[in-house]
Amino acid sequence: MDAKKLDTGPRDAINWLPDEILGKILSLLATKQAVSTSVLSKKWRTLFKLVDTLEFDDSVSGMGEQEASYVFPESFKDLVDRTVALQCDYPIRKLSLKCHVGRDDEQRKACVDRWISNVVGRGVSEVVLRINDRGLHFLSPQLLTCKTLVKLTLGTRLFLGKLPSYVSLPSLKFLFIHSVFFDDFGELSNVLLAGCPVVEALYLNQDGESMPYTISSPTLKRLSVHYEYHFESVISFDLPNLEYLDYSDYALYGYPQVNLESLVEAYLNLDKAEHVESPDVTKLIMGIRNVEILSLSPDSVGVIYSCCKYGLLLPVFNNLVSLSFGTKKTRAWKLLADILKQSPKLETLIIEDLNGYPLDVSMPLNQVKELQILEYGESDDEVKRLKSFLGEESMIEVVFPEV
Repeated sequence: MDAKKLDTGPRDAINWLPDEILGKILSLLATKQAVSTSVLSKKWRTLFKLVDTLEFDDSVSGMGEQEASYVFPESFKDLVDRTVALQCDYPIRKLSLKCHVGRDDEQRKACVDRWISNVVGRGVSEVVLRINDRGLHFLSPQLLTCKTLVKLTLGTRLFLGKLPSYVSLPSLKFLFIHSVFFDDFGELSNVLLAGCPVVEALYLNQDGESMPYTISSPTLKRLSVHYEYHFESVISFDLPNLEYLDYSDYALYGYPQVNLESLVEAYLNLDKAEHVESPDVTKLIMGIRNVEILSLSPDSVGVIYSCCKYGLLLPVFNNLVSLSFGTKKTRAWKLLADILKQSPKLETLIIEDLNGYPLDVSMPLNQVKELQILEYGESDDEVKRLKSFLGEESMIEVVFPEV
């Protein structure tokens, strides 16, 4: 008898764990798997209510070109309905919903709205919505006024109707937007961000129309902007408390307002676009003059160099201590020399390589303590360029890539 107990005990050991622990274990499983445990017994049906993370994805492997016409099937609807019903009114920490909805499919849109409304009313702190809707999709009023929401992700290829003026997300700190198209270009700042009084971080990734022409917030500290194509000709940044900027875009005709007085760290990747004949980054460069850490991609260097030829005067970078500089063109090395002259506190200089560095361009490196070269092969030509770059009596520490 004792031997039998020893044999069966381990198989039932999990049932002896506290319900709170079992609930956390279930939360680590895919939601579809976690739901399946509810058929084991009444106890497991009760335990599923303790799951605080719900993730639903209607994607089908090998969808390919069929995705353009795909909508979530009835089986997906049944799964979500059943899961939400099993949960009753228990608290939910995170909801992730990825699904495809038809352009004029009001029935499926109503399902999505019902699921979101049910969950956000249960103390949810994070919501990830990746809704592929080829028609207008109006976000749930309950979502737009959720008092507990801290982190919100919206995407992908989501066409929003006009945002209501009552947007109020008093706890939201992190906002991720990927290919979301607004009814009006100004709604991102004037309605959505305006309704987020404590928002600290915005991650904006757009690849088509409806680019915001102004990004404005008094509380934002981190901003990441990646535009794959920009139909607008200008953009403004009114972000007095921003500390970190990662900006990837085509260089535009102008930047009417650039309020970045608190900026500490900036990464610029500005490319030359065919549809913008004469970009002007003057106000943008003036606006980042207070940075301590600055990274300029090779494309950015090319754009800034061209603007300098047509009148851009570099500001003094009084706080700059670390500069990362890349260039594809020999003549743009002069821009580096000009930036060094305008950076009295620079300590660390990071360059991709010395290819194309002209030996006749003198580098004012007196204040630089460390030079990092990301690619260096120690060929005779590279050694010659390095010696010329550093000068005869340089005391700079040179850091080469690890082999």
